[in-house]
Amino acid sequence: MPKLSFRLLSLLAFLVIAALLSATSVHALLTLDRLAQNSRESGNAALALTANAQRLAERSVAMERSARQFLVLDDPAFLDRFGEAWRDALNALSAIGAALPGAEPAALADWRRNGEAAREALDMPADRQGARRLRLDTALAQLPAINDELAHRVKEEVERRNTAITDELEQRRTSLRSQLALSIALAALLAIAFGLWLARPLRQIESAIGALGGNRYDVPIAVAGPDDLRRMGRQLDWLRQRLADLEADKARFLRHISHELKTPLAALVEGVALLEDEVAGALAPKQREITGILRQNTASLQNQIEDLLRYNAASFDAQHLQRHPADMVALLERVVETQRLQWQARSLHVMIEGGAAPVDVDAAKLAVVASNLLSNAVRFSPEGGTVRFIVGAAGGVLRLDCIDQGPGVAPGDVQRVFEPFYQGERQPAGARRGNGIGLSIVREYVSAHGGTLQLLPSSPGAHFRIELPYEN
Repeated sequence: MPKLSFRLLSLLAFLVIAALLSATSVHALLTLDRLAQNSRESGNAALALTANAQRLAERSVAMERSARQFLVLDDPAFLDRFGEAWRDALNALSAIGAALPGAEPAALADWRRNGEAAREALDMPADRQGARRLRLDTALAQLPAINDELAHRVKEEVERRNTAITDELEQRRTSLRSQLALSIALAALLAIAFGLWLARPLRQIESAIGALGGNRYDVPIAVAGPDDLRRMGRQLDWLRQRLADLEADKARFLRHISHELKTPLAALVEGVALLEDEVAGALAPKQREITGILRQNTASLQNQIEDLLRYNAASFDAQHLQRHPADMVALLERVVETQRLQWQARSLHVMIEGGAAPVDVDAAKLAVVASNLLSNAVRFSPEGGTVRFIVGAAGGVLRLDCIDQGPGVAPGDVQRVFEPFYQGERQPAGARRGNGIGLSIVREYVSAHGGTLQLLPSSPGAHFRIELPYEN
């Protein structure tokens, strides 16, 4: 089975289920055909039996009429008619006897005996008219009662056959209903079993792609199941190794390039400082202006290099969490206290509201998350504004909201606000432009905890929401 492809296995599953339902349908059709055939045969037999009983009664009347006409008119034609009716009645008697179950009823023998007695009475000499009439009357007088008894027996047999057909029909219907329910249940179980079995490698592939998207390259990818999906799993594992190599190369490159840049940059900073201190001699106003430009740009370059190193370190650290139960409110209080000078310098009010049960997290990295959100809010908030942290829990997740009263995120920046080194359109007036890595680091750490980071609609200001699961 594993050597077959996903497509062939899906087709096989469909054919097995279709074959099961088709077999049940064919069996039901064959059963209905047999029931219909039996019903037709039973109906025809009942009609034939009833017809023979009616014919026997009619032939009995014809025999009596012909016999009496013969006695009156002494015409041989009436005797022939009697014989013809008698023979036809005997055939009807034989058909009735063959159709009735069990031993032949005694009424059939009585009818034959009386019919034979009537024929013998007609064969008596004409000079014995009185004896012949008496004997004929005696024989013919028995036939109506015998006919009624045979008609009753025929009616009972027809009813018995109808009851048997009805009982068989009900039995077959119950059996077909049970078989149909069993087939549907079995088909449903097969569909569920095949679906779960075939969906398992798809879930493994989905999980592997999610791990790759989360920069988790340390877990080998192995996909069980059909041959084509296992090949895809091997390709994903090759991609994992390739991405791990590229990530290592990127980190190595960043370390090397940062080191190579920091050495000449340090010399530039020192040289600019010496010029500003007029170690090499007094500076003219234009020269001092130039040294100010150099100092400002070297400081900006140094900050960018440090931010680049910090982001690279955050991407690496996000893969190595040290989880312990942490009180989110206490963590926020510590973060707010560490940035007290920054938000008090802008006359801001920082509020922490709500509460929730402790959650297993890496407290140091969550502190970086809260610190970046707070510094971002402080940077964009107007003088005298308010920054609110709201802590709560719902649906098995801890929820942390950060809301400020700044200009908010421009509609064109919503899709890219979490990208590294992306700087939005709405920047605070007079402030140094950031490097766009604060929210990227927040997203890295939140994703590493299995949580989500969202930018919710808010006016005015920005509203960020973090959700962290209680169980991982």
